[in-house]
Parts: sequence; structure tokens; C-alpha cells
Amino acid sequence: MVFKFCPLSILAFIAVLSNHLTHGHGQPETEDEIKHYLDSQRSIYHCYPEILHQVEQRKLDFLRASSAGQLPSWVDQSIPSKLETLQFGSPSSSESDLHSDHPPSLESTPSRLICSQNHSHSSPKFDQIRNSTCVLSPVVRAGPYYHREGHPIRQTLSEWQDGLPLSLNIGVIDVETCKPVQGALVDLWHANATGFYSGHPDRAIGFEQEKPQVGGTRAGLLHTFPRTRFEEQWLRGAWPTDKHGVARFNTIFPGYYTGRATHIHAEVHMDWETTSNGTFRSKDVQYIGQFFFDDEINMKVDRMWPYWQNPVEHRTRNWRDSLKVFQESRSGGFHPVLDIMKIGTVINQGLIGFITERRA
Repeated sequence: MVFKFCPLSILAFIAVLSNHLTHGHGQPETEDEIKHYLDSQRSIYHCYPEILHQVEQRKLDFLRASSAGQLPSWVDQSIPSKLETLQFGSPSSSESDLHSDHPPSLESTPSRLICSQNHSHSSPKFDQIRNSTCVLSPVVRAGPYYHREGHPIRQTLSEWQDGLPLSLNIGVIDVETCKPVQGALVDLWHANATGFYSGHPDRAIGFEQEKPQVGGTRAGLLHTFPRTRFEEQWLRGAWPTDKHGVARFNTIFPGYYTGRATHIHAEVHMDWETTSNGTFRSKDVQYIGQFFFDDEINMKVDRMWPYWQNPVEHRTRNWRDSLKVFQESRSGGFHPVLDIMKIGTVINQGLIGFITERRA
């Protein structure tokens, strides 16, 4: 993923693996399933040369466009009606013919997110790759603020929300074939600059004066804010990957709330359909995970407007994330923090971060 501040852009990459792991929601539960799942995570590394090449090429394209004073086309604001122009079976003449014209058939299983920090073009060994990549576990919880219905199919999520502009370029790759996956629906949602989710503005009745929990795995958390504004959809949306396995979004850098580290929620759906009101229904969730940001980046954003207006005075650091979400995302030696680099000499000129996510 690539991040860029003011406007902040994230050029992201998701990788997916078609293993027969579990059924239903796709999350490993038994001891054998967990072992098979963890073993499957290591198989991502045979795709590392292909992933690295694609990420480096996209980074180069972005830097070339930026140095020429031109933002890449994927930073442009998009409208929901653009979905009608997607032709999964008939690519345009200007696109490469390297990939299949039809979405591949993938089995239902979990995923991991990997971001490359190794810029060597030599063939890396397993330990070298593991030490120079960051991986987001897909088996972490979706959280209480996900709306099972109502996430609109669109690329621009921010609506009227103020904040540091953030563009996301998220690719999905099959780690068995090391090829991009077409037609996967990438679904995102996150808090606004001051830590609130759309539809959940206030505390539950009877918990107005509640204090954050002290100690334990729920340290810092409050009871879930109930959904009371069903019409709100800001900072929520889903978009399918194109024939190159890429889904693009425009949003803002997320804010934080008590007990949780700064994060973005993500799901990847393979068996889905649109509805008459511009949302979707899904029967196959391939990935459930959360993206994190380096605390050094978070601290810089904390000092920007409107983030400094957050009613929660102290932000939870990654290593103190409640429910051990951040810690669980790092299980097996993986690292869920986005790899970030500056576009210019100061943060306000933009940041780029690269991530590869895959379905296991």
C-alpha cells in the first residue's frame, strides 16, 4: 500500500491464497486447522519476487508522476456510477493481456497482509523475506462497528469528513499462482479524525459516564456505541478489483478511540452481488483483518487538525492495543504495520507505504 500525505496516498497490495482450509467464514478453529493455516502463511514467500516487482513498479510509476507534477489517475475522486463501466469479461485495448478476463474460482479461506521493505532484486531466502515484510493477520475480529448490510459500492469514502486525504491502492494476489485476482470485493471501514464510526455517534443509554476499563485484555475500552443513525455511511465502502487485481479508494487518515490503536478494517469477498440500492450481499468472506500504522506516523498526524480535537486525550500505542488485536496480528513472526516512506522532505508533502495482502 502506498500512503501519501496532503494528499496522503496509500498504494497497497493484497495477496490471496487458494488453500482448502476451513469452511463457512473461513477462520481456523481446530488445532489442525490452525496448524494448516500457519503453515499456509509461509507459502506466500514463494511469490515474493513477483510481489516485489509489482510493488517496485507501482512505486516507480507513482514517483515519476509525482515528480512530473501529475497525480496518478487512481488518486482522482471517483463516483459510484463508475461501477457500471467495469467489464470483467472484456478488457480495454489499452490494458495488458497478461491476466485472465474472468475472476478466478478461489476456495474460501483466510488471508494475510504483507508489506515489503526489502528493495533487493535478488532471490531472498525465507528468513530474509520474513524480516523485511509486514503481514496483517486476517483472522482478527471484524469489530462491533461493521454493518453487515449497507456498505456502499464506491471508491470515495470520506463524504464530508475532514482529515488528511488518504488514497488507497489495494491489490489482491493468489499466492498459489502468484497472479492478481480479479473481481474480489475489497470492503473497508474506519473511524473519522476524532475517533467515531458513521452511524454510532453516542454512548449507550446508561453508559454516558462510563470510564475506560482498567487492566485486562479490554483495557481502555468502553461499551460499544450503538448504531442510531442508520442513514450514515461515511468512511465505509467496497470496490472490486480490476483485471490487474487492484481496487482503489480515496478516504482520510483514520483517527483513534479509547483502547484501540489507529487502524483500518478490511474484508475481502469473493462470492458477492450488488443490490438495487448500491450496496452488496456476500456469501464468501475470504479475508478479515485490520491495517495498522507506525506509531511515529500516528504521533505526527495527532498534531494535525482536526485530529488534535479528538476527545480522547491519549492515543493507545500499537503495543498496548486492547483485545490483543495488534499482538494477534503479529503471531507467527508477521508484522501488520504499513511500510511508509516520505514523498518529499516533510510529512505534509506525502508518504508512501507498500503492503501486500493475500487470501490464505
